[in-house]
Amino acid sequence: MNHHSLAVIPGDGIGHEVVSEALRVLQHVQQISGRFQLDVQHFDWSCQYYLRHGRMMPEDGLSTLSGFEAIFLGAVGFPTVPDHVSLWGLLLPIRRGFDQYVNLRPVKILQGIESPLRRYKAGDINFVVVRENTEGEYSNIGGALRPGTPDEVVIQNSVFTRKGTERVMRWAFELARTSRKRLTAATKSNGLNYSMPFWDEVFRQVGREYPDVDQSLYHVDALASYFVTRPESFDVVVASNLFGDILTDLGGAIQGGLGLAASANINPDRRFPSMFEPVHGSAPDIAGKNIANPVAQLWTAKLMLDHLGYPEEGQWILDAIEATLLAGIKTPDLGGTATTHSFTDAVLSRLPA
Repeated sequence: MNHHSLAVIPGDGIGHEVVSEALRVLQHVQQISGRFQLDVQHFDWSCQYYLRHGRMMPEDGLSTLSGFEAIFLGAVGFPTVPDHVSLWGLLLPIRRGFDQYVNLRPVKILQGIESPLRRYKAGDINFVVVRENTEGEYSNIGGALRPGTPDEVVIQNSVFTRKGTERVMRWAFELARTSRKRLTAATKSNGLNYSMPFWDEVFRQVGREYPDVDQSLYHVDALASYFVTRPESFDVVVASNLFGDILTDLGGAIQGGLGLAASANINPDRRFPSMFEPVHGSAPDIAGKNIANPVAQLWTAKLMLDHLGYPEEGQWILDAIEATLLAGIKTPDLGGTATTHSFTDAVLSRLPA
């Protein structure tokens, strides 16, 4: 049996609820499989931790996490802690410190879910977005001059390196080769006259190594409209940090809501741990009510098992989720009456015996 060390960070709000349910499913799956065991350690790093200690995680937080193979995160955020504090204090240091340069987000209409795009049914839309996750528009370079005065100047710089751009595109091309051999890149080279022409150039250069993959470039505004008007045409989409962030929230809406949206922050070289988290926030308004939708966290667990080398077991989870939804068992955000716990019970009952 293979042992995998797993750092669990439930975070804030509903993060605690959905993570505990996902761990129940993972524990059941590992027992059924018999091929692996997750050695779990919990960490209470969160906005509540920040309010007590003045930081989102200890100074040696990254050093502590570096000893784990994977990180399983719930959600981070609380009304009394500014979002830029929570984001730059926990999530972004983990993503960058561990060079998790691929952010993978599936966009798929699940069985039993009605998409807001009513003409599409389960199976009609099934693609993934590969978001560059460590540089681009979210680079921590810039500053403010004369703050609080009428002459205040604020500068936020984007940073695109050839290494960072090439590697995420090559990863996306390789993924497309294993799928329907179609890769779309998001750009905005008509408005951003340095970074995006560079992005386009690298896409074309790397693309020459993949003549078997159909390749297309779309301005991100047009691409957003195509996500709505012809989402069935996409297979793999690669985008910069900001564009990927926005497009994947649109993808979550197409799926039926962010409560269904999963993601993986991957270090493909496996020199560092990868992190797995749902796309949704901490939803403090419903925290503790046992009504949070656990699907995104459960689907995230599936992505984690894929990464660890257990795609068959990961598919068990997704199949059980779809079977549960198809049976009409849904949480209130999807129009049902199931609780977080009872929904997970139903998923557990639909896993292989």
